[in-house]
Amino acid sequence: MRFTRARLLKIHESLLHAHGPQHWWSATNPFEIMMGAVLVQHTQWRAVTGVIHKLKAAKLMTAGRILDTSNRHLTALIRSAGTPRIKTQRLKALSAWVIEQGGVAKAAKLETDALRHSLLAVHGIGPETADCILLYAFQRPMFIADAYARRFFTRYGFEPPMLRYEPLQCSVESVLNASAAFYDELHALIVRHCKNLCRSQPLCEQCMLNSSCAYAKQRAGGSP
Repeated sequence: MRFTRARLLKIHESLLHAHGPQHWWSATNPFEIMMGAVLVQHTQWRAVTGVIHKLKAAKLMTAGRILDTSNRHLTALIRSAGTPRIKTQRLKALSAWVIEQGGVAKAAKLETDALRHSLLAVHGIGPETADCILLYAFQRPMFIADAYARRFFTRYGFEPPMLRYEPLQCSVESVLNASAAFYDELHALIVRHCKNLCRSQPLCEQCMLNSSCAYAKQRAGGSP
C-alpha cells in the first residue's frame, strides 16, 4: 500500500472519531516543552509530569537557572524520570544551547532546517526529540515518526515496512504537507491508539481500523 494524502486523512479521521481530540502538549512556555521532550526520553509521560512540578516548585524553569543548578541537585529532582545523570547532562546542554541562541524567541526566527540542524548538534538530542521540540515548542510542521508510528504504519500495510525514523517521516510529510496543528493531533492520536489498541500484543478485534489493516486481516485469516 502506498502513502497517499487521502489514505492518511481517512486514518486521521477514524482515529479522531474513535479517541477524540488529544490536546497535546499543555505547557506554560516553550522552554518547559523543550525540557519535557528531553525528560520523556525512554520513559512514560506520567513520570515526567511529576518532575516538571518539582522543577517548577524549585523555580528551575529557565535555561539560566538550570545551568546555575548543581548537577547533584538537578539529578535528585529529576530522578523519577529515569536515567537522571544522563538527563541532567542533556538538560544542561539544551539550556546552554538556548542561551547561545539568545533565548527561545531568537531561536524561533531561524528557518526550520537550520533550527533542526542546530538542535541535532546538542548533546542528547536525536531526530525524534528535535522534531518534538520543533513541533510543540516552535510550531513547525513535523511528523513525529516514533516507535508507535512505525509500528502502526507497518502493521497497517504501508510499503516498504516502516522500520526507520527518516523514511517514515519523509513518506508522510511528502504527501500530507500539513500544518503543525494537524501533525500535533495525528501524533497524539497514533500514540493513544497504540497504547490502547495497537499494542505489542494488539487488540485487533476491538480496533476501528481492522477492516482495512493488513495485520488485522492476516490475524483473522483473510487476505492482507
